[in-house]
Amino acid sequence: MQIVFMNQMSGADESGHPRSAQVWIGEEEGGWRLGWRSIEQDGDFSDEEWYEGNSWNELLCVYRHQLAKKLGEGFRPLIEGVFHESVENGGKSQVSQKLQCYSELYGSEELYTELCAWRRRKAASGRKAPYFIASNRVLRMISAFIPQTEEELLQLPGIGTSKASEHGAEWLEITSKIERTTSFPLDWVYSQLSEEVFLSWLYKQKEQKYKQELERFQIRRMMLLGIAEGVSLAQLEERTSLSRRDLVEELEGLEKEGYDTEQLLQVELSTITETEQTTVWRAFEELGDTFLKPVLQRVYGQAQTEKGEAEEIGGTEKLYERLRLLRIRFRRAEASKVKVS
Repeated sequence: MQIVFMNQMSGADESGHPRSAQVWIGEEEGGWRLGWRSIEQDGDFSDEEWYEGNSWNELLCVYRHQLAKKLGEGFRPLIEGVFHESVENGGKSQVSQKLQCYSELYGSEELYTELCAWRRRKAASGRKAPYFIASNRVLRMISAFIPQTEEELLQLPGIGTSKASEHGAEWLEITSKIERTTSFPLDWVYSQLSEEVFLSWLYKQKEQKYKQELERFQIRRMMLLGIAEGVSLAQLEERTSLSRRDLVEELEGLEKEGYDTEQLLQVELSTITETEQTTVWRAFEELGDTFLKPVLQRVYGQAQTEKGEAEEIGGTEKLYERLRLLRIRFRRAEASKVKVS
């Protein structure tokens, strides 16, 4: 095996004893290998095999995810820039990240739970998804720094004038009952939060990010292999553990990036009559393809879209799925027209 990349890592264990390791990438017989070597003080070592295969992109996903885990455990690289990505943590971004880090590590869990309960009630009454009301990060910030005035509320990253105007009074009503031991402005956070604690937290955020990237890469690979084999959405559900809705979203993404998804479309749309497909196509031409509800109502009738959410919702969801699959073909055809012209 030929080593094409290696980086020396150093750190300390829980007792403060120094430790070292190496992360390496090797090429062997046209394939790629990736691994980690832990080196003991007496020179003994143990190896972890992280990846072996032919995909460089998959190797990079595994590399970033596994390395973020090690950095979160306290290892630090001899050579910086280990993730091969642009610098993300300068200036205002790092200020915001440090406040987020502090709020997650030292915020009031009791207050956060109360704020989450408020968000659930608000979402239910407004028939909105909870994240449209406020993100977890915003609620963590409030639970950690306990603002008492609108001016203090506006000092928290993620809260602008519109959010403060919409929900500020209710947030402040909740926080006004809580005694706090810190103050605004929040400059004290940057000196109180140690750089090592911040870096470990930051690498754990990266670990989650890269884990999601790796999982998405692997799901897309399974989908592309399945499409090439001529499988159905039901079979892809079994292979990927994704819902049909999520699979169709991924399918739309693959099509947008230039992958050929037609074989799967043929499998799924084979039971739809030419007349129905033509009717849907005309509805897209007349109403546009951005919003599906008007197309659903035009093609299948108003009554179908107004049925109850109990046993009928499965049927309506199936119709939306059908429209989304046909929309992939429609958009492909429209893009071809643009290229020709």
